[in-house]
Amino acid sequence: MYLTDKQVAARFNVSRQCVWRWVKTKDFPRPYSLSPGCTRWKLSDIEEWEPGRSQAAAA
Repeated sequence: MYLTDKQVAARFNVSRQCVWRWVKTKDFPRPYSLSPGCTRWKLSDIEEWEPGRSQAAAA
């Protein structure tokens, strides 16, 4: 399953701009370009990243 930037933002309760900032500045999963103008994240990549996010937030 693939997620849009809007869906990723809703999952983490942040803005779409924040998601794109994470891509540039953090160890956040890179999106896939499925076609021109169609960029998506794999749900499995996001789920793998989430546990590390929780640990980083606790530190």
